[in-house]
Amino acid sequence: MARRRISTGSHFEELAGYCRAIVADDWVFVSGTAGFDFKGGTISDDPAEQAIQSLKTIDETLTQAGATLADIVRLRVYVSDRAHVEPVSRVLARTFGANRPTNTTIVCQFAVPEMKVELEATALIQRS
Repeated sequence: MARRRISTGSHFEELAGYCRAIVADDWVFVSGTAGFDFKGGTISDDPAEQAIQSLKTIDETLTQAGATLADIVRLRVYVSDRAHVEPVSRVLARTFGANRPTNTTIVCQFAVPEMKVELEATALIQRS
């Protein structure tokens, strides 16, 4: 099985020695992705906006892999507070609509205090 690595150039990838995603055959494994705008070096204080930015980064990563958000079959959602579950869930419901990947949501602490949301995805590329 050939593996291909995809990087966003995030300083977190360099710091922790990981890549944003690995493509293995028709599978794409996307690392936990925070709501940072890596190009601008900023992060919103709003958990819903963090989720939107995280999905944008994941979408760009999946595009490089030859996949789309519709190919996601498993999503792991990490939030820093129970109060963030509902606004983040609303973003996910709007984004995925009827596609509905599996989902596990965990309330946890993050190493970076500005983070309120982190999303991790597994996608299966649909071949026509």
